[in-house]
Amino acid sequence: MTARRTLKTADELHAAGLLDDSRLGPARAVAERYTIAVSPAVAALIDRDDPQDPIARQFLPTADELLTTTEERSDPIGDAAHSPVKGIVHRYPDRVLLKAVHVCPVYCRFCFRREVVGPQGDGTLAPDELQAAIAYIREQPEIWEVILTGGDPLVLSPRRLSQIMEMLADIPHVRIVRFHTRVPVVDPDAVGDALIAALKASCKTTYVALHANHPRELSEAARAACARLVDAGIAMVSQTVLLRGVNDDPALLAELMKAFVENRIKPYYLHHPDLAPGTSHFRLEIAEGQRIVADLRGRISGLCQPTYVLDIPGGHGKAVIGESEIHRDGGGYTVRDFRGVEHAYPPRGQDQD
Repeated sequence: MTARRTLKTADELHAAGLLDDSRLGPARAVAERYTIAVSPAVAALIDRDDPQDPIARQFLPTADELLTTTEERSDPIGDAAHSPVKGIVHRYPDRVLLKAVHVCPVYCRFCFRREVVGPQGDGTLAPDELQAAIAYIREQPEIWEVILTGGDPLVLSPRRLSQIMEMLADIPHVRIVRFHTRVPVVDPDAVGDALIAALKASCKTTYVALHANHPRELSEAARAACARLVDAGIAMVSQTVLLRGVNDDPALLAELMKAFVENRIKPYYLHHPDLAPGTSHFRLEIAEGQRIVADLRGRISGLCQPTYVLDIPGGHGKAVIGESEIHRDGGGYTVRDFRGVEHAYPPRGQDQD
């Protein structure tokens, strides 16, 4: 059965054949706390014959979400501690998050903002709230980049997006506007001429950061949507979350990163999963992630290498957590090559040749 509309309840997922009888009850329990939405494009990607399907694992609710561990928290990366006005997160000096909307076309089961997104969440900024957020950006001359996130900003209409870009166009010190989105993957038909035009503003450079975690998400329709953005002069980077049972395999992750580059999308961040409630089944040990990232170094071009990062709980920002390839050794260094072989730097003795 092919879904023709977004599926928003456990019963709709069951009726569409995406949940069997044994999973319906737990899914209903999950839906009482967290929002569900599976778009037609995502439903079409799910392999219904594979109980471990990595696409299904990202979007279909499971009983695992009902377990909250002691280290998990409702605001795992500390947005609230850095929110001077509603809709703004100002954690780093030269950039801010502008959370204009807290609605998404789909809801990832590992979302770090799962407590505030969806119909029951923080909603869309009211006009006066948006004006206050823009005023804050205008009054902070150190802000060079505005990152629209949420929620997914590309669920807004082209008219609303154009209004936001027009407001930002009047702020000279803002030079970069970045949109974080899943829309080209989960609703590729929405990436039309009107939306693309709305992402542009005079004297601003626009970036789109695409969130995708598995090569199958880059369907032909998704690739075409990304091509429309890039052909229109919009630069694209990627964001991926390292997830157990989805992409915790060096060969698969290499395939995804190559696919990004082939589609003119520069791999940017590989995120360690955040401590969001009910997501422990997705998290790897950091050492596991480091081994996977180290394996990538010997497999793929430097163009394809993402930066492995952890958002430090409590609002302290991102830290690069890839295993270091170089360390102090007496008066020099020992450096490890992509095969894992260690070498002295500067070379000593016979190594000098």
